[in-house]
Amino acid sequence: MPERGPGTPGAHAIYVYAVCRTEAPLALGAVTGVTRDEPVRTLSLGPLTAVVQTVAAAEFTDAAWQERLSDAVELERYARAHHAVVSAVAGHAPTVPLPLATLYQGEDRARRALNDEAARFHTALKRIEHHAEWGVKVFAPSLPGGGDAAPALRPSAPVERARPAPGAGRAYLDRKRNQRAHREQRQEDSLRIAEAVDADVSRLAKASRRLRPHGQGTAGGTRVQVLNATYLVAEDRSDELQALAAGLRARTGADIEVSGPWVPYSFVGEV
Repeated sequence: MPERGPGTPGAHAIYVYAVCRTEAPLALGAVTGVTRDEPVRTLSLGPLTAVVQTVAAAEFTDAAWQERLSDAVELERYARAHHAVVSAVAGHAPTVPLPLATLYQGEDRARRALNDEAARFHTALKRIEHHAEWGVKVFAPSLPGGGDAAPALRPSAPVERARPAPGAGRAYLDRKRNQRAHREQRQEDSLRIAEAVDADVSRLAKASRRLRPHGQGTAGGTRVQVLNATYLVAEDRSDELQALAAGLRARTGADIEVSGPWVPYSFVGEV
């Protein structure tokens, strides 16, 4: 586990963004990282290179970080700064991102700890080299007319209540059963579509991960998300992925969203 720097005034810690494999110098002047007080720089690990920054240890004590976790705006700022550095490095060399707020007390401790993980870094770098992460989300096909809900009843004038027609109760129950059966069939069809999309994209990808689908309220309006997955795809197959998604949209009628390419965060922690 990475160490937290002490809260001693004036103490410093080494913040590690990523580990990469590169023979050429990295151009890091365009990124500022999580602090503007010190430049983002490299730390040699023999055949590997760590991308680091010296930070004030007091800003990363457990207490300081717990407080930051409760401030969504501040946490997002740190996450964006961290990701900007990782993305800049990944644009030049195969890169293993490290978790947000990975710190060590001094360069010697950082070097020893990272060297202890060298075998894992080499395996991860070999796996992701010349690959990128792509996200694929699938939403259930929309129904004609915008849904399967029964039409709303119009209010009527306050007149004498009519006696129900013979068989009206049975017709109502039959209608409810039909609506329920229709919803269940639609759900089964949507899940089959999700499995078909995942199978086809997985055959193109080197690795994949299924994530929890978002709820209806967060998946974009009233759309129902049936697949939320991420895939490790070779750089020279990105056009093939887009063409596959277009074909799947036409074949299934589902709304399929493809996002990327991203730094392969999802595929470096499994080795």
